[in-house]
Amino acid sequence: MKELCPRFEKAMQLFSKRWVGLILFELLEGSKRFSEMESELPVSGRLLSERLKMLEKEEIIERRVYSEFPVRIEYILTDKGRALEPVIKEIQTWSEGWITEQELEDENTKP
Repeated sequence: MKELCPRFEKAMQLFSKRWVGLILFELLEGSKRFSEMESELPVSGRLLSERLKMLEKEEIIERRVYSEFPVRIEYILTDKGRALEPVIKEIQTWSEGWITEQELEDENTKP
């Protein structure tokens, strides 16, 4: 039996956290401000902030602060984060082929 790879397990734990996939998907389009992501994603500001900090700590995204008035802060994928693009696109392709509308409806009606 093949031994589980601890790197693979860490990656799966990271990407299985709620909203991480959607945040990364959003950032594939380019840099985004916090308020843009907050309005585009169905996630609370507190949780979005928590996930962004985690992704920044993992060096998957970069937080850029621009000394303007008012101060502008944007989030952008690092090279490490950009390397996830083919993986994210493959998951999207898989989901379009294998996740049915009924499954989505069932998921939204769970108590």
